[in-house]
Amino acid sequence: MKRVITMSKAWIAAFILGVLLSGCGGSGSSSGQASTQEGTAVLSWSAPKKRVNGEDLSRYELEKYTIRYGTEPDNLNQVVVIDNVGGLIELSHEVTDLSTGTWYFTIQVQDANGLTSEPSDVVSKTISS
Repeated sequence: MKRVITMSKAWIAAFILGVLLSGCGGSGSSSGQASTQEGTAVLSWSAPKKRVNGEDLSRYELEKYTIRYGTEPDNLNQVVVIDNVGGLIELSHEVTDLSTGTWYFTIQVQDANGLTSEPSDVVSKTISS
């Protein structure tokens, strides 16, 4: 039976809040840190707990996250891979050196068996000059 990882609504919400609140350097409470550097987005998210078929997913079964980003929502041509995430529940990553304009981000998770989730919803951050 093929197992597919799902990103729960709570996981997607945590990811979106991390980008919108931390990534824009705004105020508010979120699981990430507020970014004060221009050209930086801080992405924060929580590990998924279930697979798409409803089976439980242990955080120790998670292997890596792949963040894709770019200046067009349909062309996320830059990639960051975060390895060795097994056991971690709350994660964040700072994407730096972003030029002026709107940047779009998605994230995927892969388990120890090589199964990869669908990308999260696309979220964005605008970098001003």
